[in-house]
Amino acid sequence: MTDEIKYEYKTVRTVRGTDGLVISKMQKDGWELVEQVPGTLRSTLNFRRPKKPLPWLLIGAGAAVLVVLTTIIGVASALSDGDEKKADSGKPTATANKKPSAAPTPAAAEPAATEVITPDNNPEFAALLTADPCDDTNLDFATRYEGRTVAFNGSIRHTERYSTGYHFLLGPGDEGPQTTVGPSFKYADVTISDLKLTGEETPATVVTGDKFRFVAEVGEFNPAQCLFYLDPVSTETR
Repeated sequence: MTDEIKYEYKTVRTVRGTDGLVISKMQKDGWELVEQVPGTLRSTLNFRRPKKPLPWLLIGAGAAVLVVLTTIIGVASALSDGDEKKADSGKPTATANKKPSAAPTPAAAEPAATEVITPDNNPEFAALLTADPCDDTNLDFATRYEGRTVAFNGSIRHTERYSTGYHFLLGPGDEGPQTTVGPSFKYADVTISDLKLTGEETPATVVTGDKFRFVAEVGEFNPAQCLFYLDPVSTETR
């Protein structure tokens, strides 16, 4: 008799306009969309996929091998220690004083670590700005450069206002809500003052379609929602 298929479930909330990208990403990972509940600003997506059975036979065999290897390593280590003690007992004790070598200073590496990352000085960032919002390039860059500062020309793709602040969805280039390439950068729950607006004409507020020179700190990437989080450092009008 065939065993009943057991499923694992996941619920994902998406920003309006990114449903298709999230569904595509989840389906690539083996998830099946079972329900889509649209909302005014967000949608709720419910997924499921079959649970993978645990290979108990392989796990048992692996555990047995691990026990054997541990025993062999322990015996070899004990024999090695005995041989080293015998060898050391026959050697005279060194009495010459030696000055410890000075550790190299990382001064040469500091400028590269503190440099603001731009598409001109970092090929990985240049490639990221033309990548798909759900591509693994986003996660790779966020993992490697989290906490570093990036700068790029972009525009506001979407704006949501809350009682405590705004959620801004940013995109590279000047297309605003029509942006079709590059990551879905997000400033989450920030105020207008948090943006640190600069430039010849500083607006009193920020709306969808506005163009800026964004300087921001790299945060985490959420692969389920295809959102790349940034923290604003400064925002220059263009």
